[in-house]
Amino acid sequence: MNHLQRLFPFLSWFPINSESLRMDLVAGITVALVLIPQSMAYAQLAGLPPYFGLYISFMPVLIGALWGSSKQLQTGPVAVVSLLTASALIPLVGDPDKMTPDQLIALYVPLAIMLALMVGIFQLALGVFRLGMIVNFLSHPVIIGFTNAAAIVIGLSQLSKIFGVKMERSDDFLIDIYDVLIQLGGTHIPTLLMGVGAFALMWTMKRYVPKIPGVLVAVVVAIIISWLVGFEGMGGKVVGKIPQGLPTFKIPTFRIELVRELITSAVVISLVGYMEAISIAKAMAAKTKDRIDPNQELIGQGLANIIGSMSSSYPASGSFSRSAINLDAGAKTGISSVFTAMIVLITLLFLTPLLYHLPSAVLAAVIVMAVISLINFKAVKHSWDASRHDGVAGILTFVATLGFAPHLEQGILMGAGLALILFLYRTMHPRVATLGRFQDGTLRDVTVHEHLLTDERIIAIRFDGSLYFANVSFFEDTILEAVANKKEAKYILVVGDGINQLDASGEEVMHHLTERLRETGVTMVFSGLKRQILKVMHKTGLFAEVGAENIHATENMALEAIYSRLDDDDFDSSYCPLRPSPGQI
Repeated sequence: MNHLQRLFPFLSWFPINSESLRMDLVAGITVALVLIPQSMAYAQLAGLPPYFGLYISFMPVLIGALWGSSKQLQTGPVAVVSLLTASALIPLVGDPDKMTPDQLIALYVPLAIMLALMVGIFQLALGVFRLGMIVNFLSHPVIIGFTNAAAIVIGLSQLSKIFGVKMERSDDFLIDIYDVLIQLGGTHIPTLLMGVGAFALMWTMKRYVPKIPGVLVAVVVAIIISWLVGFEGMGGKVVGKIPQGLPTFKIPTFRIELVRELITSAVVISLVGYMEAISIAKAMAAKTKDRIDPNQELIGQGLANIIGSMSSSYPASGSFSRSAINLDAGAKTGISSVFTAMIVLITLLFLTPLLYHLPSAVLAAVIVMAVISLINFKAVKHSWDASRHDGVAGILTFVATLGFAPHLEQGILMGAGLALILFLYRTMHPRVATLGRFQDGTLRDVTVHEHLLTDERIIAIRFDGSLYFANVSFFEDTILEAVANKKEAKYILVVGDGINQLDASGEEVMHHLTERLRETGVTMVFSGLKRQILKVMHKTGLFAEVGAENIHATENMALEAIYSRLDDDDFDSSYCPLRPSPGQI
């Protein structure tokens, strides 16, 4: 990628042929037909008036495509980020469902827009300084646990809208759900029929005619029925009047006193949103054989949120479902997202009156339908099977996210912290294998294979882990214990093929250990040390302390050298159980 394309990634789309343009147009229209109703549902989930979903579906979609590295990624509103937005803002300004429209616009909306700006600045900074690797602190099991819990919270949060009852928003989400359940006797039947009917229609179409956008069909049918039967007059809640035209473009109000309150949520939303975006972008790139630049994707997502905040958008991210639709519809370049944004623009300018009679219960059904696919307990079990530590991190993240609901960011932060602690715990106790000679001539772990040949004069140990401050004590204790258990040992061979790093603490311990063992008549020998380890040893003088004659390229070369010395020392040369055959050296 040349310098100009780094500044303007969309230049890589050109030249465009007519066939590619046609496929992008079809894909853009297809995504827009799903995005428009879905975005209104997600805005409602974020605590905002539904029409704010149209605002986030305009500029963020356009900017994310122009400055991202993926040609098929669709930026815009997503369920998890929408819920995180609500969980960040409600504790500061209160329940948006209890606010008048004027209060909502004056108190809640500015904070949502400010949060989008903070998210955008953080993502842009990470991208510009090429710090995309920071997202690795959110491990896959933690994201799985969080996503499963968030999906359940999202689904349950929509029950009140589907049943037409009130839901309090307190600091205890489970109590709020209990309050909803005890109100079910007062269910508004027309609302329930709208919600359940829309869900059943979408589910049926997804199963039997998946090529047709069931969300759009359900919304159109619901609007027509709502208008014909006078649903609003029955007491049903509808979207109502949507301001026609584009949102006002202006720099968001930045309230310094609230930055401290929102910074944690902004960081969590940035990382979770980026994880979702880069995951689907990489999955699509594997199919299209395109190249994805994670840092450029951060820049694209950051600019999408910054520019979006100037057009009344709350935090946006890459969408799994709409990106998949975009790819399946044949999108070749980001021009498909440009077409999607243009259709949203047309809707804002001319078609908003058609959405007046859309029932809120139908939007709730759209959300429930969307988040069902996020629930994946098999993935949690898979993490458990792969690594118990990862499984524990995923399960505890799941439990913590549910327990802290509606403050979901606390759940994922706890999960990320636990994953890091477990990682450090694993590296503090790396695998150490005492080696013996197998019948085929290889060196293997004596605890795994019985009857391996060993030599009381030589301790051969393989250390599978980096030597750094957290585990050097374990390394030292292991060596000293091995020497204590073999009183006749004269040499200890450390097979270092698995040692990838040596920090100052590790070097210091190796230095002192070499001296202490030499004083007791035991010589430390190393084999298979990597270039970066040898470089540190040369710089610090450890190489000279150990001695070049005690550092070898392979374990067999090291053992041959040891036995040569034992021969010279008048040891029984006929007993050499670890000695390699001539063909192994």
